[in-house]
Amino acid sequence: MSLEWQTGKVVNIIDETPATRRYFIETPSTTPFDFKPGQFVTLDLPIHEKKNKRWRSYSIASSPNGTNIFELVIVLVEDGLGTPFLFNNIQVGDEISLRGPAGVFVLPEKIEHDYFMICTGTGIAPFRSMAQYLFHHQLPTKEIYLIFGTRTKADLLYYDELTTLQEKFPQFNYIPVLSRESWEGKKGYVHDVYTELCAGKPDAQFLLCGWKNMIDDAKNKLLALGYDKKQIHFELYG
Repeated sequence: MSLEWQTGKVVNIIDETPATRRYFIETPSTTPFDFKPGQFVTLDLPIHEKKNKRWRSYSIASSPNGTNIFELVIVLVEDGLGTPFLFNNIQVGDEISLRGPAGVFVLPEKIEHDYFMICTGTGIAPFRSMAQYLFHHQLPTKEIYLIFGTRTKADLLYYDELTTLQEKFPQFNYIPVLSRESWEGKKGYVHDVYTELCAGKPDAQFLLCGWKNMIDDAKNKLLALGYDKKQIHFELYG
């Protein structure tokens, strides 16, 4: 974990959905920006006089790739302070103060159980990082289930990429779920999907990332199914 603040440079911005952007940030060091998939960075944004009210943390959406560029995927919260500043003021070429990586929401060195990665919205960021890392390093795994809930197909972040990854990575199961639109895939909410898939898997591990309400509901459902709280790991945002 790095507590030292450094200045990063925004080298690319991609509009992923109408309300979501991908920010690619380059750190000044000539050595790779090294981190564990699932970790986050903290940005210091000029949005408040008090330091701790300027800080916003975001999970890294890319996997370690030997460069000093990493990716964040950020959704606009219109009544917030941090994301409106990023969307309205930050452009390619701008500098931004950051520190990290930090966080313990990471995979173990050996994956000895089935893993359920359950997320909504930009909560997909750490799981995209993990899935890419597992595939590119050809690490031995059990079954990996990435269950991603959102409202419409237009809101599905990294849909084409993760669909392709599933075709190349036999243990990786990508299961998008839409709550507001009928389509060829799963319809409803993430809870219905993982409760069905985890049946008969008492040793499964669960990783949850998203809004507090989803995580609270998932924890309660999993505990009611008999899973131990040590099998449930989560990262809140918002």
